[in-house]
Amino acid sequence: MTRKQKADQLKSNEGKESPKKPKVEADNNQHNGKATTEVAKEFEEFCKSVREHLSAAQMREILEANGQDSSGSDASVVIKCLDMLFYGPLEKCQICNGDLEFDGNRYSCKGTYSEWSSCVYKTRSPARKQEPLKLPDSVLNSPVAELVKKYEDPKLRPHRYVGVTDKPFLGMMISLMGRLSRTHQHWKTKIEKHGGTVSNSVVGSCLHHCRVSDLMIPSLVLLFIALIKCFCKTLGAGVTCLVASPAERERGGSSKLVEAMERGVRVVSEAWLLDSIEKQEAQPLEAYDIVTDLAVDGKGIPWDKQVPEEHAIESLSAELKLYGKRGVYKDTRLQEQGGQIFEEDGILYNCVFSLCDQGGAINEYCIMQLVKVPDSNLHLYYKKGRVGDDPNAEERLEEWKDVDGAVKEFVRLFEEVTGNEFEPWEREKKFQKKPLKFYPIDIDDGVDVRCGGLGLRQLGVAAAHCKLEPMVANFMKVLCSQEIYKYALMEMDLDAPDLPMGMLSNVHLRRCEEVLQEFIEKVKSMKESGPKAEAVWSDFSQRWFTLMHSSRPFIFRDYQELADHAAASFECVRDIIVASHMIGHMGDDTLDDPLSDRYKKIGCSISPLDKDSEDYKMILNYVEKTYEPVKLADIEYGISVENIFNVETKEGPSFDEVKKLPNKRLLWCGTRSSNLLRHLHKGFLPASCSLPVPGYMFGKGIVCSDAAAEAARYGFTAVDRPEGFLVLAVFSQGEEIVELKNPPEDTKPLEEKKVCVKGLGRKKPDESEYIDWKDDIKVPCGSLIPSEHQDSPLEYNEYTVYDPRQVSMRFLVGVKFEEKDAVMDAQD
Repeated sequence: MTRKQKADQLKSNEGKESPKKPKVEADNNQHNGKATTEVAKEFEEFCKSVREHLSAAQMREILEANGQDSSGSDASVVIKCLDMLFYGPLEKCQICNGDLEFDGNRYSCKGTYSEWSSCVYKTRSPARKQEPLKLPDSVLNSPVAELVKKYEDPKLRPHRYVGVTDKPFLGMMISLMGRLSRTHQHWKTKIEKHGGTVSNSVVGSCLHHCRVSDLMIPSLVLLFIALIKCFCKTLGAGVTCLVASPAERERGGSSKLVEAMERGVRVVSEAWLLDSIEKQEAQPLEAYDIVTDLAVDGKGIPWDKQVPEEHAIESLSAELKLYGKRGVYKDTRLQEQGGQIFEEDGILYNCVFSLCDQGGAINEYCIMQLVKVPDSNLHLYYKKGRVGDDPNAEERLEEWKDVDGAVKEFVRLFEEVTGNEFEPWEREKKFQKKPLKFYPIDIDDGVDVRCGGLGLRQLGVAAAHCKLEPMVANFMKVLCSQEIYKYALMEMDLDAPDLPMGMLSNVHLRRCEEVLQEFIEKVKSMKESGPKAEAVWSDFSQRWFTLMHSSRPFIFRDYQELADHAAASFECVRDIIVASHMIGHMGDDTLDDPLSDRYKKIGCSISPLDKDSEDYKMILNYVEKTYEPVKLADIEYGISVENIFNVETKEGPSFDEVKKLPNKRLLWCGTRSSNLLRHLHKGFLPASCSLPVPGYMFGKGIVCSDAAAEAARYGFTAVDRPEGFLVLAVFSQGEEIVELKNPPEDTKPLEEKKVCVKGLGRKKPDESEYIDWKDDIKVPCGSLIPSEHQDSPLEYNEYTVYDPRQVSMRFLVGVKFEEKDAVMDAQD
């Protein structure tokens, strides 16, 4: 699965206690001898009576007297107070000692876990204080005193459990329009069965036609309904959404659709109904929107609320708005007037920030710049919002005649946004994260490769004017294109066009690496379990996605996700930053042979291998024998070799140097195309961390395999980008080889001794087919057969060394992944 599919699956399953269909409470469920429907009706009448005779101010007083949270709007205070009076005072959160609050589906903690994260603890059965209520005199003298005192005794209070409900449309009024795949009557029956109501127009009031007693739902949810009914007229609530066919927009729509758009009512596809019923939870309306992209200011839907396919399309077509520390943010349009970032006393007044707080449903970026325009005044630009949601972003552009005044306002905004002083951060990188405050993303002085690399229209011109050998020129064209880096960041959801993720500073990268390694050490020694362990993972997730701003953040659940979406993402961003510095800005010099210039900067020799040579035939055989189809969903993808390059790098050991070392093998290394330029320029780097999963199992080492199939997993990342590269390296195992099939408890002794670790997989090349190359370099090009280690977590053998001087890149194998047994249309 891609990261997007995993994240979406996690989000859709979050809070669900089982993948099975949830159990819905029925009439035979008893609460102190009363059926659920009796309790529901009793609670509704209780809410109505208390609401009529007690003010919001009195309810705040009741909450305070009983040690409960009394903050928030009058509406939230009423909800909290009625819940407490009927069911008893809530205990504090068992994770962070914060206050619990009902959110319409379950009780959620509103406390803070750390300076990086809000608590995300949720429960359907909260603990309650087993003590009598404390009632102020104003309540005891009110007409509902006897009613309230009836529930003072904890033994007489109804038991409170919020079961999972199959009413995803609870409290919603939905309007239908046009020809759908099923009749309007069919959908009306479905919607009402699942808790909603249907309106013939886009103007309506909520829940007034819904008989609460008829709904077989958990009784606490009735609190939510009862109070919504009380406030509906005051709030002017109406239709939740209009369900229409996408064909309606093609026909120009009806007056009903136009009215919905004018009133700000979401117009969604029929798929929203289907998915909400299937997942038993109302899905985000924004992800199913079919018309708001017709608005003048764009779609206005955050990328994390869009379906992955639409997000990917928007991401790949988006233009990077900020390329680096000296970049003027594109939306200011000041760069068109020659605007430049204001610089004073060595400080560039250009800051970007990130905040991911999943407990508070916050995932925002912020940008602040002072821009000096020739023959004009200083301009202060400020923007805060979610990726993809520009129409709803907070944005301002101000012109200042007074330079000192503009600088003071910039400093004030920095302190307001972060809770820290500006100069200590800019000069010494001193910063202390504050709860619910932004953290600065430290960017470097350069050009993000998504801006500086060659665009699609420039690739042909650059290759045509290149003096390199044609195959090498085409290879350099791939490495210098914006496309491979855009795809890589999009696949990792680190693709915000507002943030230059390809131009982060070394300071920021070190901070990310430290946070990752600290968390791994913490979780390996962690003794907590259950909700407390989940809180530790949640805290790291929010911290990580604040440092590495993601358009689709989620909560990490296990080591494999940590490897795929934290460690591998960090390494990919690190390598893309090297590519950004190497490539620079190529857009203006496509006629001056920029590809040859970047080739020289890489500092290595690359030449195509003759297809009739013995080496070419040997590598083809090695691929054929050790490759197995990559399987995505129900489709298998085979591989074909397009070309092979001979490589001699200047960084790291040369081929001749490694050839002198003992126990050498020619092994496969997997890499994304976006990481390749860095490998060629700097050589291989060890893994960033140690995790008990393939690729990281044996610590911070350089990992290779004797199976092309293993390397292909890294090179093949998307079916719409079938081209990739596999690396063949000469790998010295050294004198001491340790064979393991399970991850060691501690990899540091292996790293310190600098031994070679051979991880034993469930499959291995047939040793009888091995050959010797260049005298004494073993090529394990045997057919893959089952090994003696069928209980190993590794599918293929892995070889790990900890000294970069033991590995030398030798060949680059350009491959194409193709769907097996695909039938191609005949061309005339």
